[in-house]
Amino acid sequence: MLVVKKFGGSSVATPEKIKAVAERVIRETNPEDKVVVVVSAMGDTTDDLLQLAGAISSNRSAREMDMLLATGEQVSIALLAMAFQAKGRDAVSLTGPQAGIQTSDTFSKASILDICPARVEEELAKGRIVVVAGFQGRTRNNDITTLGRGGSDTTAVALAGALKADVCEIFTDVDGVYTADPRVVSKARRMKEITYNEMLEMARLGAVVMQPRSVEMGKRYGVPIHVRSTFSNEPGTIIREEYTMEEKEFIIRGVAQDNNVAKIAVLGVPDQPGIAYKIFSALAAEHIDVDMIVQSIRSSEQNIIDMVFTVAKTELDHVKRIMDQVGKDIGVMGIVTDESVAKVSAVGAGMLGNPGIAAEMFGALADAGINIEVISTSEISISCLVQQDRAKDAVNAIHQRFFKEA
Repeated sequence: MLVVKKFGGSSVATPEKIKAVAERVIRETNPEDKVVVVVSAMGDTTDDLLQLAGAISSNRSAREMDMLLATGEQVSIALLAMAFQAKGRDAVSLTGPQAGIQTSDTFSKASILDICPARVEEELAKGRIVVVAGFQGRTRNNDITTLGRGGSDTTAVALAGALKADVCEIFTDVDGVYTADPRVVSKARRMKEITYNEMLEMARLGAVVMQPRSVEMGKRYGVPIHVRSTFSNEPGTIIREEYTMEEKEFIIRGVAQDNNVAKIAVLGVPDQPGIAYKIFSALAAEHIDVDMIVQSIRSSEQNIIDMVFTVAKTELDHVKRIMDQVGKDIGVMGIVTDESVAKVSAVGAGMLGNPGIAAEMFGALADAGINIEVISTSEISISCLVQQDRAKDAVNAIHQRFFKEA
């Protein structure tokens, strides 16, 4: 059996925890199993490295930041390999590049383009446990890159796919995927299974338990992903293509919340062909993800419109600079931003063929006295932009409406 196990930063935060991870991996696998362990940097190491960089310069190049941040994982993989060796198991540590992970050249949020795991396979054939650094890879020019938030999950699932692993286990500080964040909704329930598409949508919409690109990798390679707790032996949640047990009693599978949202309103935009392209192509050129988009008529007589969209709050300063220039080029009346918003979403493949889900969600928000600012939908999700100070109330209202039995 070939298994890939991923442990996050909190799981390897101290030498004692690193030893505990080694003990657990040995305890849960047979000597004949082939085992790959992907780990993140220890505890707050990445934050510490960011502070170090800040002490040097406020104008840091993305390339050098990736070179710096990638060192965090190199510490943890070496220490974990030593822990395995101390317990009598042969092990070897490999960086992302050594494991054959090739990425795009978008520093700080690179995408995995290809994996050539020949070195990993060679080490496994020797009977070694292979410990791989998550979160990192290299470009075709051999520059070190990092994969962005949750990148170690992506590394683990991509490696599992490339190696044709039987399962990829993601160990984290929660014991699975819940119908909502249990810190926000006290009656949230843990799901036994969820489909790739539903998990991908929940992750995209703010459920931080999995990184969207890691779920995409699982779907692409057909690798079952088992989300489990580092601190217990209880089964977690399996993410797979289809359900294998009766898990379809709820039309809605989960409610997600995203506070990392900012609203941009471009006012008085000329209503003519090509204007939307000019706005959003400028953002795309700077690798800015745009989410909710609404266009409304401001004045039919003057032939102008307002354009409203959302971006990650962490990108807002960058977006402001871009939009100030684009606004001058196309002649807008003004640009207004709002950081006091949050996005709440209901997700579930059961929406297909079940009319009235949107009305139920809007009714739940209305009953709670929560105003909706922007609405967007997909085949399996409905999202509403609300004021951030009402986001928790919104999530609870929606969850209570759809999970009455939970």
